[in-house]
Amino acid sequence: MARVLIIEADGGSRGNPGTAGSGAVVIEAETGQVIREIARYVGVATNNVAEYIALIAGLQAAIDIDDSAEISVRMDSKLVIEQMSGGWKIKHPDMISLGQQVQELVRGKKVSWQWIPREKNFRADALANKAMDDLADSEASGVDVEPGTPNRLSASVTEFNETSPSSVRAPGNVTEPLTTIVLVRHGRTALTEARKISGGDGDDPELSEAGFADARAVAQVLKQIGTTGPWQRIAPVSAVVSSPMVRTKQTAATIAEAFGLKSFENENLREIGFGDWDGLTNDEAKASDEAAWEAWRGSWNVSPPNGESLEIFDKRLQLARQQITEQHAGKTVVVVAHVMPIRGFLRWAFDGGTAAYWRPQIAPCSVTIIRVWGDQAAEVVTANYTAHL
Repeated sequence: MARVLIIEADGGSRGNPGTAGSGAVVIEAETGQVIREIARYVGVATNNVAEYIALIAGLQAAIDIDDSAEISVRMDSKLVIEQMSGGWKIKHPDMISLGQQVQELVRGKKVSWQWIPREKNFRADALANKAMDDLADSEASGVDVEPGTPNRLSASVTEFNETSPSSVRAPGNVTEPLTTIVLVRHGRTALTEARKISGGDGDDPELSEAGFADARAVAQVLKQIGTTGPWQRIAPVSAVVSSPMVRTKQTAATIAEAFGLKSFENENLREIGFGDWDGLTNDEAKASDEAAWEAWRGSWNVSPPNGESLEIFDKRLQLARQQITEQHAGKTVVVVAHVMPIRGFLRWAFDGGTAAYWRPQIAPCSVTIIRVWGDQAAEVVTANYTAHL
C-alpha cells in the first residue's frame, strides 16, 4: 500500500495586496502526525498569490520527504482547489505562472484535491500569520521562517526561549531536541463527581455528560497553542497520546478530532492502582483498614491492599515519559492521562521528591505544559490551567 502524505496549506494578505505570508504542514496520513512545518514570508502580494506559494512549498516538502508517496492536498481556498483539480480555468497572469509550477511538481504523481473549512485549516493559517508577524518589517520576501522562532506580538515575553531552556541557571550543555508535552487530565466521570477513588485496576468508567463538555472545552483551548494567547510561541500540536482507560481515550478522541489527528495509547500512562480501595470514598477506604490507610499516606513504597506503591508506579510512569519524548522528539504532543501520571511528569520536571505526588492540584481537563530536552533538562510552562472550564 502506497504511503500517503497530507498537505494542509494556507496563505494570507493584510491589505490584499499587502503584507503576505504562507504556511503549510505535511502530515503522515497513517498516523496523523505532523512531520514538516513551513512558514514563508511572501512580501507584498494578494491572498491568492500567498495561497499558491503555500501550496508549492507544501508540495515541495512532501516530495522531498518521499518522492513516491501519494499526496492529498487540503486547503480552504476554493479558488486554488478548483483551479488545480480542473474545475475552474486560471485567467490571471500571476496565477497562470504559479499554477504551472504546481502542475510541474505534481506531474506523474497521484494527487487528490479537497476543500476544507477555514477552521479545519488552523495549523497552516497559524504558520501563515506567523510568517507575517515575524518578518512584517522586513523586505526579505520568500524567506522561510522556522516555526518556534520569536513572534513580534509576544516579543515582550523576553524570558521565554523557543529552543533552549529559558533560565540562565539551566544547564548549558543541552543537546537533545525540545519536546513540548501538554498534559491533560480526563474529563469528569460518575466516580469523579461522587468523589470516589478511581484507579487503574478497578472499574473503568466512561465520561459523564459534564465530562464530555470538559473534553470539548479543553480541545478548543488547546487550539491556541502555536496560534494566539500565552501559548502562541509553542509549536502547534502534532500528536495525541492517552492512557488506555476509557475516560482518557474518550477525552483524547475529542481533542484529536479537533486537530484532525488520531490518538494513540500508551499502557504505562494508566492511573496508579488503588486495589481494594477503588470505587470507595476516602472515608470508606480509611474505615476498611485504618492501619493500612495511615501507613500508605505519605509513603513511597507502601501500596494499598492489592494496589500499587508510588515506587512501582513511578518506574512505569517515567518509562512512559521517555517513550513519549523519544517518539515525538522535537514536537508538541498532547498527553491525556490521570492525576497521578500528571503529578509524576511534574515530579520529574521539578526533580522533586515523594511529596510531589500529592502537593499539586490536577483538576479534570486541566492543562499542564512542560518542555523537555530528553532526560537532560526540563521546565514547567503552566500547571493545572482551568480558565476554559
